[in-house]
Amino acid sequence: MLPIDEAFRKFKSRLELNDKEQQNAIARHTEVREYMDTKFKSRSFLTGSYKRHTKTKPLKDVDIFFVLDEPTRDYRAKAPSVVVDDFYNALVAKYGSKAVRKQDRSINIDFGVLVDTKDNTDYRILSIDAVPAVACGTDYEIPDIPLGKWIKTNPEIHATKAIAAHQAYSSEWKGLVRMVKYWNNNPKHGSDKPIKPSFLIEVMALQCLYGGFGGQFDREMQSLFSTLADRIFEDWPDPAGLGPPISNGMDQTRKERAKKLLTAAASEATVAIDHVRKGRNGEALKAWRDLFGPKFPLS
Repeated sequence: MLPIDEAFRKFKSRLELNDKEQQNAIARHTEVREYMDTKFKSRSFLTGSYKRHTKTKPLKDVDIFFVLDEPTRDYRAKAPSVVVDDFYNALVAKYGSKAVRKQDRSINIDFGVLVDTKDNTDYRILSIDAVPAVACGTDYEIPDIPLGKWIKTNPEIHATKAIAAHQAYSSEWKGLVRMVKYWNNNPKHGSDKPIKPSFLIEVMALQCLYGGFGGQFDREMQSLFSTLADRIFEDWPDPAGLGPPISNGMDQTRKERAKKLLTAAASEATVAIDHVRKGRNGEALKAWRDLFGPKFPLS
């Protein structure tokens, strides 16, 4: 029977990108970046959870910042929707309107990859987010359509804080974050994720995972779910101290639903831990699989 700690380590490994997935991700983001170079004067770089190594599977929404050069950075003087519309139209010309979708701050390109019942994608990524940006000193500004203005951000600061948190937690922080993100994607929650945006999970984990790794994944996860439930109603500012609070993406109704589901997850984790305590290792594995989804191993 697979020991619980070994199961969690196998689970953590399954959520990490393998060589084939890395190769596909590189090919896809290179393709998008090279194409956009023919349409806009900009420099581009990878950012978001893919760059921070906190992206979970199935791999989707790989973020690319396109920092506009002069004179294209004149977009900064216009409404955010203008640059989003122009990026959208450029990407539709290559990928078609069915594959391209406008978002609040970016444009999503869907590659039409199917996900099987075990969350496998034949080693391919699902989508990429193209994010227009302008330089602002050492920071950046990106369009925010709902707010009707450009907002400041700095993905380098986000990445630095994630690295520090990972090192302070015996290099287990990123793995635990990926596990919660995978739980957040579980179809049993319905079409709407409990926590949105998923970046909020990282932001909360910067504070909620503290004191160092205790050595037992099952107890770490039970504690983390419980703490996230307790603190979901708090305001969670941008870690870079520049943009609007990350928690602004959830209204009261969403937070109430998230608290209910996080509390239930903590309870399910407690039951799974109790199974092990009573010698029912197989039942514990099944409980964790039901909680997280098909990537959690049973053997």
